[in-house]
Amino acid sequence: MRTLVTRLRLRPWAAAALAAFSAVGLLLYAVVSAPPSRAADAACRVDYTVNQWSGGYTAAIKLTNLGPAVSGWRLTWTYGGDQKVTSAWSATAAQSGQAVTVTNAAWNGALATGGSADFGVQGAFQSANPTPTDFALDGVACGGTTTPTDPGTPTTPPPTTPPPGGDCGGAVVCSGFEDQSGSTPSGAWQFVAPDCQGTGTVTVDTAVAHRGGKSMRVDGKAGYCNHAFVATTANLASVGPMYVRMWVRHTTALPAAHVSFVSMPDSSQAGKALRVGGQNGALQWNREIDDATLPAQSPTGVALSKPLPNGSWQCLRFAVNTSNGNLDTWLGDQQVPGLHADGVPTADIDQQWLARTTPPRPTSLRLGWESYGVGDDTLWFDVVAVGSTPIAC
Repeated sequence: MRTLVTRLRLRPWAAAALAAFSAVGLLLYAVVSAPPSRAADAACRVDYTVNQWSGGYTAAIKLTNLGPAVSGWRLTWTYGGDQKVTSAWSATAAQSGQAVTVTNAAWNGALATGGSADFGVQGAFQSANPTPTDFALDGVACGGTTTPTDPGTPTTPPPTTPPPGGDCGGAVVCSGFEDQSGSTPSGAWQFVAPDCQGTGTVTVDTAVAHRGGKSMRVDGKAGYCNHAFVATTANLASVGPMYVRMWVRHTTALPAAHVSFVSMPDSSQAGKALRVGGQNGALQWNREIDDATLPAQSPTGVALSKPLPNGSWQCLRFAVNTSNGNLDTWLGDQQVPGLHADGVPTADIDQQWLARTTPPRPTSLRLGWESYGVGDDTLWFDVVAVGSTPIAC
């Protein structure tokens, strides 16, 4: 025993080497056994779909979480042009220089692995609007980013004739206006000017169409007494629930003043209209009998609506539940949160709308233009359908 102790004391390097070896071993173990960093994998997928017009754009964004579940999210990107975000829907957006930061709304912050959130931004630009590519979720770079073609610009030439049924199956109304024989609406569609008529006009257009060779063109003029609509002659009183799909194109951004381009006589309002149009630059519903709007024209309500992009064809769809009064509205495949009524009041959004509990019962469909202040616009309607089951774009 004495000899062993003496030998250990004579070799102090052995203890130092042993200690060093142990430290290296622990480090190697930590490196080998540590879980892979989240930064090594894509954090998310971003689908960024642009609708663009001269000087402005909207981007519908779908964020899919590819990492661990999160209870709130922050998506960032950098613009390569001179784009400036002016508003957002279903999210909150801020911009500093070219850097954009978007955070979740109150209802779409929780994302499971594979879960997604749909939101969007509207903005302006002067010289260029390139699509960003450096998306990051909570600071971690995303992968699988895609940039679909502008949905208002078909990637292949449209067919010269519409498919059988006008692409809307057995709907009660299913029309691409291909049966119109002259420039004046006729047959199943008739010109109407509810309340009063001015200089606004409706014509059958053979130069601009979403599908086939014809559409309905509305040259809408400002002022209350400038109502100009084309109305289906079909009786829709028995259609319920009611689903409506149309393709619409217009030339001028929705104004701050109240306008309508869809008007449906409503038997529950003694024939007064249930209307779809715009105010404060965004889409809205309006009820003629009490002038209620959905959403409420508060900053919160308007922010939950969407603009109707101009300069390209847009698919607008809505559903009217004729039993309980619920409403839903979609622009393309994106639901518009502010144009959704489910019977549960939400402050600054639908309390005004829900003050009337009688369910609507539309009896007809009118497409055109009426304004209650200033605002001319030229619009085209095509491939219109009304039925009792959902109708896809």
